[in-house]
Amino acid sequence: MRIAFLGDVVGEPGRQAVKEAIAWLREQWDPDFFVVNGENAAGGKGITPRIAYELLRYGADVITLGDHAWDQREVIPFFAEEPRLIRPLNYPPGTPGSGFVVVEGNGKKLAVISAQGRTFMGVPVDNPFILIREILPELRAQTPCVLVDFHAEATSEKLAMGWHLDGLVSAVVGTHTHVQTADDRVLPGGTAYITDVGFCGAHDSVIGREKQSVIQRYLTLLPTRMILATEGIQADGVILVIDEKTGRAQKIERFQLPVGLRTVVGSSLGASQSPGN
Repeated sequence: MRIAFLGDVVGEPGRQAVKEAIAWLREQWDPDFFVVNGENAAGGKGITPRIAYELLRYGADVITLGDHAWDQREVIPFFAEEPRLIRPLNYPPGTPGSGFVVVEGNGKKLAVISAQGRTFMGVPVDNPFILIREILPELRAQTPCVLVDFHAEATSEKLAMGWHLDGLVSAVVGTHTHVQTADDRVLPGGTAYITDVGFCGAHDSVIGREKQSVIQRYLTLLPTRMILATEGIQADGVILVIDEKTGRAQKIERFQLPVGLRTVVGSSLGASQSPGN
């Protein structure tokens, strides 16, 4: 099983990057599933039903969220209509939507869990370390292939989650900080791990925002409108290769795909290469 995971989508530039990246990845590597973090897809804050459908139309099989899940209020009733849009598992009981979903395609099944960290996140969510372990038997009864999107700030919390779930899930991929890390690896128990996959959007920026607007805030400490950047658009993410019978990861490799998709940066994967069988 091959899975393409695309990092946090930031605004319209990010959606443009996702559209091109999914088409190119499908042509080059033919993933069985595409999972996209849509956390910042609507103007950099949250997601709307229209934008969720846009990402699904481009080819996303699952859209995960994070701490901006409720920023666009119109999306709240939408969770009842679209199970492929999932919010963090560790939100309070009774919160709209679900924190996990099982999708099928090409005769295969993949379970996807969205979870949010607690360190430096400012939101008093429930303990993801406990809740993920509790839900795993239900999901693994349907498929051994389980992907966790861990939306968290602290690298230590993400690393701890990777080790906590090693051998129990196929992959733990970190999102939220928008900066791709170079620690993609398969842990000893067979779980693919990366601290952060990066983001989809304008990279000539400060994590998707126009540089000067962010610098001005740091210079003055005054409220400053964070304007979306538009230059240097690229899609960051990882390709995962999973043994569909055991759920063990065989490979994880990161990619950075500029709009135009002429080169691949920060990865041994090139347009003429395959990420594995």
